[in-house]
Amino acid sequence: MPKIHFNNQSIDCAVGANLRKTLLAAGQSPYNGAMKALNCHGFGTCGTCAVRVEGDAAAPTKMEGWRLAMPPHNAKTGGLAAGLRLACQCAVQGDVVVTKMPGLWGQKASQ
Repeated sequence: MPKIHFNNQSIDCAVGANLRKTLLAAGQSPYNGAMKALNCHGFGTCGTCAVRVEGDAAAPTKMEGWRLAMPPHNAKTGGLAAGLRLACQCAVQGDVVVTKMPGLWGQKASQ
């Protein structure tokens, strides 16, 4: 059973589990500030659930590539190239370490 390591918590999940849904079900949030309420609710269009994912996750979806190639993610971090993923589009395949970066969209990966 894969484990998600996030905010000093270890969360068990099934292989293929959606990262956003799993975090929310465990009482954790992939969002910063007001984006906890103002987000696309998992459709992959807003980019506010961007997190750095290290470990065994499925390949990025086309929606992720499209959204992370746009500002503010691409301008500061390189989006996918910097390890950012959209939690709402990311499927966990094995153990992962997830980090929410600073910035309203979690785009400040250099900090």
